[in-house]
Amino acid sequence: MTEKLYYEDAYLHEFTALVTACEAGKSGYLIELDRTAFFPEGGGQPADTGRIGEAVIRDVHEKDGRIWHHADRTLEVGETVSCAIDFEQRRRRMQNHSGEHVFSGTIHRLYGLNNVGFHMGADCMTVDFDGELSEEQLTAAETLANEAVRENLPIRVFFPEREELAKLSYRSKKELEGAVRLVEIPGVDLCACCAPHVRQTGEIGLIKLLSAERHRGGVRLELLCGLDALEDYRRRQAESGAVSRLLSVPKEKVASAVERQLEVQAGQKERIAALSLALAAKIAEAQPETDGNLVAFDELLDEIALRELTNLLMAKCRVAAVFSPSGDGGWRYIIGSRSVDLRAGARDINAGISGRGGGSPGMIQGRASADADRIRTFFEKYKSLDTSD
Repeated sequence: MTEKLYYEDAYLHEFTALVTACEAGKSGYLIELDRTAFFPEGGGQPADTGRIGEAVIRDVHEKDGRIWHHADRTLEVGETVSCAIDFEQRRRRMQNHSGEHVFSGTIHRLYGLNNVGFHMGADCMTVDFDGELSEEQLTAAETLANEAVRENLPIRVFFPEREELAKLSYRSKKELEGAVRLVEIPGVDLCACCAPHVRQTGEIGLIKLLSAERHRGGVRLELLCGLDALEDYRRRQAESGAVSRLLSVPKEKVASAVERQLEVQAGQKERIAALSLALAAKIAEAQPETDGNLVAFDELLDEIALRELTNLLMAKCRVAAVFSPSGDGGWRYIIGSRSVDLRAGARDINAGISGRGGGSPGMIQGRASADADRIRTFFEKYKSLDTSD
């Protein structure tokens, strides 16, 4: 079995090891060492990356006590190699994971809720709890969690003896067998965990709650800690600054300025809708009544006005076909009739205008790719399925 150096020293990031096995994998090679500081994926935390000799390590997993490093090239069995993990990545993950323990322990201590799901993603951590929490409760927990960071408490990682373990009350998302590894933060949390952690809570730097939403009868939180939280704040600050410049208002007044813009926009939408309906009426009024079909192409009307134009034209002809640009070089269409079963005729119509769509006997909608001349020519000749014939 591989010696797990990451249990002995979470800060060890350069070491030497003996290659004990090298096998072909699905996408590269699987390398086993006699000892490793590479943490395999576990406990919601992704695996370390780095290099072993000249091989690039993209992933690590443990199976049946053996730790396999996913490499881009083969290495000689029996060779002693220098190894290095991406320690900046490892340190940030330790900040986040230790911060999650502080936060989850605080939630459990304050409100008695259990962490029932944890995932460390590329952008943030998600933590699921088995009950709902109010905004006030979350704010209180976030404040207390950051006070624990400020106190710079020691983080103890240990394997208790069976007798000692039986006397301890600790958090765990599942029943555990064999040796149990505990992470203890005095007065804050005691939790079973297999991942590397920082030595002191002060190293976490910052615990920031990003969002909260209901999830399966409980709540799902998004968190960031440490340097990742700092960089996230910088991104948000830059976005806020960009919006304040666009609106020509101070950052602290961005929300009210956006609200005013939305009110103006809502008024403009109402006016545009009214103008679109008025324009549709004018277009329909200009069309003569006919025993044949009418085709209209329009680039200005909104969707409601396009439907209204179709309804108005239907009163003047057999089949009214209204087309507007779809944005991809083709057309969106609404076709209506009071005398032709359009649902029955949809296949012929779509074949004639290179379209796709359907609907009711009185109206069909869809998209077409034929050019305007071909569409006009088709409807000049289209007479099939007239219920009056």
